[in-house]
Amino acid sequence: MDVFSRTFLPAAAETGLAAQAVTRHMPIFRRCVGSGDATILVTRCSRPDHPIGGDYLLLLTHRRLVVTQQTRVLHRLRLHLNTELRELSNVTWSPDPRSQSVELAATAIDGVRERFLIRTHHPKQVWQVDTLLNHAFRTRLRRPAERLVATIGEPPVGARPAAFRPAAVR
Repeated sequence: MDVFSRTFLPAAAETGLAAQAVTRHMPIFRRCVGSGDATILVTRCSRPDHPIGGDYLLLLTHRRLVVTQQTRVLHRLRLHLNTELRELSNVTWSPDPRSQSVELAATAIDGVRERFLIRTHHPKQVWQVDTLLNHAFRTRLRRPAERLVATIGEPPVGARPAAFRPAAVR
């Protein structure tokens, strides 16, 4: 069993999702996420700016954010968002324990601002989701430090062959 499979179902159970609903979305998630990527969060969400758009399922891994949509009438599944975390910009979230929800917003690489509302069953879960989002977006995504790849000029003395002599031209 790969890392994604081992971490996906426990993360879904932690947010109270039914196994039947989760397994229905699994083929789409499998196509988007690599087998070595661990799941951080799986939860239902909605879009505050599109209230009649259907039900959404959000999957957050260490590398990707994937959101699927299920239409209300025909219950068809489709991929709404599939992006690497490093391609997202201006990622913000605001936990609200009074309304038992967390609003997540991010700008995708194509410039579209995506907003999702994650509802929880009790206020304690709001802070759990906040901690998971903090782990995914603040502690994992750091700007790569500048590093010296190569220098132009003379190689170090130890790097030259000792017996290098140009061949005679005839």
